[in-house]
Amino acid sequence: MERNKQIQIGLLGLLAILLVANLFGGGFKNWFGKSEGAKMRESASSMVTAGRAADGTPITSAGNIPGTNVTTPQAPSGPSTTIQYDEEKFNFGTCDEGEVVKHLFKFKNTGNEPLVISNAKGSCGCTVPTWPKEPIPPGGYGEIKVEFNSKGKPGAQSKRVTVTANTTPTETFIEISGDVKGKEQPAVKGH
Repeated sequence: MERNKQIQIGLLGLLAILLVANLFGGGFKNWFGKSEGAKMRESASSMVTAGRAADGTPITSAGNIPGTNVTTPQAPSGPSTTIQYDEEKFNFGTCDEGEVVKHLFKFKNTGNEPLVISNAKGSCGCTVPTWPKEPIPPGGYGEIKVEFNSKGKPGAQSKRVTVTANTTPTETFIEISGDVKGKEQPAVKGH
């Protein structure tokens, strides 16, 4: 039993030394002289530079790639167009806490180029937009569906959706608002 403990302590010590060497020593060199960390940084940098992920899909946000400092979605490149919403703000009135409020924001491509929406993002996780992935031709119409989940959101609410597209300006905004009636507290019974 004593011998097993010595082996375990030795292996843990070796693991700790390897971890410290990797963190502070620039990683372990492979046969070609580059550390694994350097290879990963080069790979991440080349993917961001190329604008494509390893599977070939376009990168719209670099996410957690260290050192890239890119967090906002990029608008599609190419010619820009314009967008006009039938309404930019929708007030749903009053709903009970826990209800999911849905609304369609209709829009028109008022420019001379196809409209491509690259992203639509709610101001919080309770507001989820769904947008058309295919280009909207000049003069064409489209819809952005916005769902607001009122669970845990009693009181006055105003949630904004940022739409990123090949428009001028690149970002436009739509908003859903209203009052959420909180759940009733049970009456306190007397003794």
